[in-house]
Amino acid sequence: MNALTSHEGAVCIDGVIYRPEEATVSVFDRGFLYGDSAFEVLRTYGRKPWCESDHLVRLQRSCEKLLIPLPVSLDQLSIETALAVEASGFSECYLRLVITRGEGPMGLDLALARNPSRMIYALPLQLPAPELYQHGAVVGLVHSGRVVDGVTPYGAKSSNYLTNMLALNQAKQRGCYEAIIVDHAGEIVEGSTSNVFLVCGGRLITPPVEAGILEGITRKQVISIAHAMNHPTLEAKIRPERLETCDEMFITSSIREIVPITRVDEITIADGRPGPITLRLLHAYRERANLGK
Repeated sequence: MNALTSHEGAVCIDGVIYRPEEATVSVFDRGFLYGDSAFEVLRTYGRKPWCESDHLVRLQRSCEKLLIPLPVSLDQLSIETALAVEASGFSECYLRLVITRGEGPMGLDLALARNPSRMIYALPLQLPAPELYQHGAVVGLVHSGRVVDGVTPYGAKSSNYLTNMLALNQAKQRGCYEAIIVDHAGEIVEGSTSNVFLVCGGRLITPPVEAGILEGITRKQVISIAHAMNHPTLEAKIRPERLETCDEMFITSSIREIVPITRVDEITIADGRPGPITLRLLHAYRERANLGK
């Protein structure tokens, strides 16, 4: 493996470290051609990847659902992630781990692929402005199907994010920060890149995994923290009309942590300010992450 320090970050491809501008993959790689790959996004706290083992296990699970063989062990992926962080030159990193089915002749037949490939990106961590947490975000409902809805690999974190991108674009055209996806049954399932929570009477409500949502790592941490704070969590279907009576709303993701939501399209959430339980959860989450526990 090459030991290379760069002030622009680092990318590890199949165990070799490159500067981002030097990192390349074949134009015949199926990740490029078809989005035929699985990925994880996480960040560092104190230069340590947060919840790394959870992310690696989910990456393995996604690969199993997508029938992509892991090219190396999870332990080796962890080693290569640490090398990428070290080579990046940054105090904190945005990390993306990608496993593609590999390259081969064009065609949809999985048997055409050869040698799954792995990429680990260690790039500068760009966080939302503090005002987002102080004032909350406006999001928009978007009725949309998802690539894996109703098929075997639902819940896999596939790189084929076309429907998510289009949903987010539709929401942004309306001046919204994030798209909240409403499925074919008219139920809120998740954000384009986040999990969704409501707070009702001190209890958290979030859509169940069975709805085909991505089982978020931050979502899992928030449920654990809420339990420790005596705020039970109910995994249940959420209809859009529930937004009119809930006390608080927030979304979660690895990079943004916990973002308060103060309005959904024309619906103001409670008094239109970040809720107290949301803010306490955010504070507790940051404490836990920075302690690395």
